[in-house]
Amino acid sequence: MALLSEPSTPADDAPSPEDERAKPRSFSTILHELAQDGTRERIQVADLLAAMKDRAFGALIFIFAMPNVLPTPPGTSAILGIPLLFLAAQMALGQTPWLPKLIAGRSMLRSDFAGMVSRASPWIARAERMLKPRLTVLSTPAAERLIGCFCLVLALVLAMPIPLGNMLPALALCVIAFGILERDGLWISLGVAIGIVSLFLVAGVIYAIIKSAIFVLAKLLS
Repeated sequence: MALLSEPSTPADDAPSPEDERAKPRSFSTILHELAQDGTRERIQVADLLAAMKDRAFGALIFIFAMPNVLPTPPGTSAILGIPLLFLAAQMALGQTPWLPKLIAGRSMLRSDFAGMVSRASPWIARAERMLKPRLTVLSTPAAERLIGCFCLVLALVLAMPIPLGNMLPALALCVIAFGILERDGLWISLGVAIGIVSLFLVAGVIYAIIKSAIFVLAKLLS
C-alpha cells in the first residue's frame, strides 16, 4: 500500500511569482519581443530606445559597437561611431539617453532584424548567463559618468579610419555595455581593461604609420 506523502513546500529561496514579475526582462527577451512583434513592419532605433528605458545606454552601445567587432567594409566604423559618440557623451554628462531624429529614425525591416537577432541570440544568451549584479559600486551614477568618459574615448578611436583599429575598442564597448545592462561591475572592469589594451595597441599602430610615412617622405626628398 502506497503511503501518502506530505505536499511539498517551496524552498525558501525559490523565486516567488511576485519576484519573477519584478525582475526586469533580459536584453535578449526584449530583442525577441521586438523581432516577433507582427504589428511592426520595420524596427527603428527609437523602438529600442523606448523598449530598454533606463537601460538604453547599455543596449544601444552594444547595438552600435557589435558590428565593428568583426572586419567590416571601410567607413562602417565612422558611421556607427557617431551614435556611440552621442551616447557616451550623454552618459558622461549624466543625461538620459537621446539620439537625433536622423539616427533614432533609422530603421530596418522586421524580418531582417529578426534574422540578426536569431544569429546573435546564442551569444547574447550565453553572456547573460554569466552576468549578475556585483561590484555595484561601478554602476552608481558617479561611476557611470566616469565610464561614459572612457567610452567616449573608445568611440572616438573606433570612428577613426585606422586599419583593424576598431575591433578591440568595439569589443571593449560591447563588454562594458553588457556590464551596464546587468549592473555587473566585474564585466565593466573587464571591458575597461580590454579598452586600455586597445588604446595602447591603436597608439602603436598610429605611431608605426607616422614613422613609416616619415621614412617614405625622407626617402623621396633625399
